[in-house]
Amino acid sequence: MVGDTDDDIRLRRQGGSGHRAVPHTADVRIEAWGASRERCLAEAVLGMVECFADVTAVHPTAVERVRLAEASDDDLLTALLDEVVYRLEVHGRVAVDVEADVAEDGLVVRLALAELADVDIIGAAPKGVSWHGLHIGPDPYGWSCAVTVDV
Repeated sequence: MVGDTDDDIRLRRQGGSGHRAVPHTADVRIEAWGASRERCLAEAVLGMVECFADVTAVHPTAVERVRLAEASDDDLLTALLDEVVYRLEVHGRVAVDVEADVAEDGLVVRLALAELADVDIIGAAPKGVSWHGLHIGPDPYGWSCAVTVDV
């Protein structure tokens, strides 16, 4: 991905995954990568959460499974991030860990959630996902994505 450092490239060649926020006017831009599409999607969620909450010392209080119907990769990325925003806005829960697996009719995602009151808020909460500049797909090291999150 654009802006990869030598350390990022070395990690990706070894099958590593990760995410980062990159500067963007008034919103948050997340870049994520992983050896598989599912790991890339999970990293995008973790990257979005990291932009507004410090969850490093928080233990989950609930686990929820989300089924996402088979769709384009762009649709899966936006649907998953929208699910995380929904749980934050409606139920006051923050994703602290994410696992995604292929199912025969789409994707099954396990969200480990903590109560919003239990996390340290460090930025503006996400409100939605922008389709402008959204990208997800295979690359030379696995999968990568980039998405702008409205805050």
